[in-house]
Amino acid sequence: MTIDPKDTALVITDPQNDFLSPDGVTWGLVGDSVTENRTVEHIDELVAAAKSADMGVFVSPHYYYPTDGGWQFGGTLENVMHEIDMFARRDALSVDGFEGSGADWLERFKPWLTDGRTVVASPHKVYGPASNDLSLQLRKRRIDKVVLAGMSANLCVESHLRQFLEDGFEVVVVKDATAGARHPELGDGYESALRNFGYLASGVLSTDEAVAAIGGRVSAGVA
Repeated sequence: MTIDPKDTALVITDPQNDFLSPDGVTWGLVGDSVTENRTVEHIDELVAAAKSADMGVFVSPHYYYPTDGGWQFGGTLENVMHEIDMFARRDALSVDGFEGSGADWLERFKPWLTDGRTVVASPHKVYGPASNDLSLQLRKRRIDKVVLAGMSANLCVESHLRQFLEDGFEVVVVKDATAGARHPELGDGYESALRNFGYLASGVLSTDEAVAAIGGRVSAGVA
């Protein structure tokens, strides 16, 4: 995969407090992985490189509204997210109570999220982008290649990777600009995701490799 700002975008999933802030509701599960990978810093580096190269930056957020409480079933982690009010917003049309909440953006990301250039898609509802307008936003700009990063590795990032592949996109994943939960019974989500990234993506890059590729200095086809 060759990265060209004309047909390639950086996609960041869930750059939100509940995943990336020590005050977030999942920090006890993901915090060690986020810290070890320097996930927050690496996302910042990727975005800075993309903005400098005039590459599009797209965000796929995760929100739940009160009406989503009417769902009658869900998977293991999906049920947990509802139980702990992860990504909770008070209303689908109002941002009342959004500022500083778990659903809000990590504070250090706000300058580039609100620069008028970043495209924020409608929210995905479980893990992947099949339920939001992300692919539409990309296709309408004739983008067919994606550099993918964000949270969390084995859930939303992997689900976005799989859906993008089914939709005909080429994708490289930035392995240290994501992280995953560590659970005493379910295991290490990040480690399980890395194996699948290698099987599925066109390349699995470090942040340094991705930044160099975005800057046109090396190929992105690194596994």
